[in-house]
Amino acid sequence: MAGIDEKTCFTSDAKEEILARLKRAEGQLRGVQKMVEEERSCQDLIIQLIAVKEAVTQAAITVLSNQLISCLKKDIAAGQSVEAVTEKFIQAFKKLA
Repeated sequence: MAGIDEKTCFTSDAKEEILARLKRAEGQLRGVQKMVEEERSCQDLIIQLIAVKEAVTQAAITVLSNQLISCLKKDIAAGQSVEAVTEKFIQAFKKLA
């Protein structure tokens, strides 16, 4: 995302959480592919696709939250205003909506 520090800044716990969410989404997506091959109902497919979307969204929120904490500390310590620092994250969170 433009304007946000390019370096990932999350703890090992956050990294584990992110990877777990992504692996869950990956497994769910494979399940959806199998459901399509098996010609399962559209309702079942939609339910699983929503679950995949939620898993990916939660992973993104975790990444962004960790980045927010790291960047806020660094940028405010460097003398940037709170408003300037938070504005870039407001825009990033809007993209998740």
